[in-house]
Amino acid sequence: MSDLKRWLGPGFGVVLAIAAAKLLLHLATASRYGYFGDELYFLACGEHLDWGYVDQPPLIALVAWLVRHTLGTSLLAMRLPSALAGAALVLLTGLLARELGAGRFAMGLSAAASALAFVYVVMHYLFTMNAFEPLFWTGCALIVVRIVKTGDQRLWLWFGLLAGLGLENKYSMAVYAPALVVGVLLTPERRALRQPWIWLGGVLAGLIFLPNVIWNVQHGWPFFELMRNIRASGRDVVLSPLEYVLRQGFNMNPATLPIWLAGLGWLLLSARGRGFRPLGWAFVVSLGTFVATKGKDYYLAPAFATLFAAGAVAIEGFAAAGGWRCWLRPVPIGLLAISAALLPMGLPILSPDGLAAYQERLGLTLPTTEKAHARAALPHHFAWQFGWDEMVAAVAAAYHALPPEEQARVAIIGNNYGESGAIDLLGPKYGLPLKALGTHQSYWLWGPVAPGKDVLIVLGDRPERLKRWCADVQVAAELNHPWGAAWENGPVLVCRHPSTSIQEIWPRLKHWS
Repeated sequence: MSDLKRWLGPGFGVVLAIAAAKLLLHLATASRYGYFGDELYFLACGEHLDWGYVDQPPLIALVAWLVRHTLGTSLLAMRLPSALAGAALVLLTGLLARELGAGRFAMGLSAAASALAFVYVVMHYLFTMNAFEPLFWTGCALIVVRIVKTGDQRLWLWFGLLAGLGLENKYSMAVYAPALVVGVLLTPERRALRQPWIWLGGVLAGLIFLPNVIWNVQHGWPFFELMRNIRASGRDVVLSPLEYVLRQGFNMNPATLPIWLAGLGWLLLSARGRGFRPLGWAFVVSLGTFVATKGKDYYLAPAFATLFAAGAVAIEGFAAAGGWRCWLRPVPIGLLAISAALLPMGLPILSPDGLAAYQERLGLTLPTTEKAHARAALPHHFAWQFGWDEMVAAVAAAYHALPPEEQARVAIIGNNYGESGAIDLLGPKYGLPLKALGTHQSYWLWGPVAPGKDVLIVLGDRPERLKRWCADVQVAAELNHPWGAAWENGPVLVCRHPSTSIQEIWPRLKHWS
């Protein structure tokens, strides 16, 4: 234990306390609202384990399978891995700060910034691959720092392992890992290219990622088709380069802005940070890539934990050099004050009514990444948690109202994966004996049911559209949850006598967007 304490060094107790507080906060709020639409989809993917999916690599589905078969599918069980990932990121940020030369204050400040960054708060609240992404990015940065400090080139094998696993979590690792390598090439650390270890690390990452590549080849690269469809549809909010940069200031919490800006400056410009320039260049390259490709504003978020660590070191060093240590005390106080004001918009601390009133009093609406999100009364990460039980209950009522001979011929179709996932997870609670089909993302790949299903209960569509290929369309229920996502406020439709079988029309129903 004493060896471990010496290795962690002074200041780690503060980091550990911050990580524990973050974990407890997430666990305390995990069950306040409902399932987020993506969580329902990931649970469904976990029941169709494969090496890939239309819109993601396989790791999140594997985690969903493990959670379902060990802890169950309660909100607390589903969100525990993300909460643990958030606590782990706080620890990792503090350790990275220590490796960069932090004392007790800088370790604590970097950990607090990582714990309270607004996007991280939201990421670690929901079960999503985004919750694990900063761990992979920051872990790779830590390995690069260790290589710089020790000269041990064999550590590139660990870099390759972590990068490969990161690619199986989210494809964005294909931006950050090469960006770190570019940073190495732009500094004296380029000498690594003369040894085999960096190359072997790249091979290892490629081998770990290879099964997903093979899956994409076998399925015609669905992820690229999805990206083309999204751009063609104009679904996302496209930001100018300046808007993209400014959005980072809010996403990461305005109170952390001086910290990460100091970190970027310290890495790129200071003499003390010269050895760690690859981290600064990696951030710049990643930022440029996402701006150029019109990426969503939160795509860059995993890179900020590294800047928090560097920024805390810079601030601590600057105060020590100027004899201004006493001026450091208000820094965490200001961070906590501003974070407390933002926290109700990141975690379900208030009731929906209370949150709507709180937003109105603040005069602040969270920026959106998709145009449709702006139509909801609550932020998207809350809005898409409401209305699932009401929707499934309405579908169950429509099903049970059918005569027995029609019930035997029913198929339920959702037009987004949240609808289909809600039927699959919550259906048994309302007496639904069948799983849903889906036209959206990987649900479409899982295909239509066996022939003979000619009574369809359809979600997320309009009667006039269904009448083009269904002779009898009836509205069984209208859905209109006041706090739900706007696109879920539609009818539950019962379609009889389709002009063609589901099998024949299925290729035209594909909805990848």
